[in-house]
Amino acid sequence: MRRLVALLSLALTLVAPAARGSEPVDMLLVLAADVSRSVTEPKFKLQREGAAAAISHPDVVKAMTSGPNRRIAVCFVEWATVGQQAVVVDWTVIESDAAAHRFGDRLVEAPRSFIGSTSISSAIDFSVRQLERAPFTSERRVIDISGDGNNNSGRSVTDARDDALAKGITINALVILTPLAESFRPEHTNPPGGLEKYFQDNVIGGYGAFTVVAEGYETFGRALTKKLIQEIASLPRHRLAAAD
Repeated sequence: MRRLVALLSLALTLVAPAARGSEPVDMLLVLAADVSRSVTEPKFKLQREGAAAAISHPDVVKAMTSGPNRRIAVCFVEWATVGQQAVVVDWTVIESDAAAHRFGDRLVEAPRSFIGSTSISSAIDFSVRQLERAPFTSERRVIDISGDGNNNSGRSVTDARDDALAKGITINALVILTPLAESFRPEHTNPPGGLEKYFQDNVIGGYGAFTVVAEGYETFGRALTKKLIQEIASLPRHRLAAAD
């Protein structure tokens, strides 16, 4: 009898995570932030604080809690070169203003993960793996890549993008511009045609994919707020422009 009870307990332990995976949310969203060496410490601080402020913005929380399930699940990761990707805040359900603020607080308090080159392809691959292990389900799976330069490490970024799109994942981007006078590698931060065009041609894809531009890290939080509203609520562009 004791052996039977022990086996039943073990079975329940193994089943519990799978059962949790059936919990529905309106979106699975990976926020993937660039922390390569071009992101200086002042820029990093602006990025982290801006992300925390955006996630807890009243309009963003309203969008997060306006779907059929009244909640989404968010995972925040940081990335740099190949092999440098980390989960900063793991999958968290945001279903209220309080939950959004708790997520933002955890984000601000966490230490920086890396400083390295820029592997957008590895960031996409890593983000796909986070979506695949998420303990929740949703028909909408989105990777939100933010970065200030082109892919200069790892495999082809278009191959990584195409593999993600084949799994039904949408990739959006927040493009952070660097003035030429401030860039130590213009070919990286200011590629031919501009960085936004680079992201549009090589990084984003999937249903309704789009880019939003931040003119610098000082405007990162405002740009991310705008982007999250469009991502989560799928607002038409003319409504976003009217809200600016």
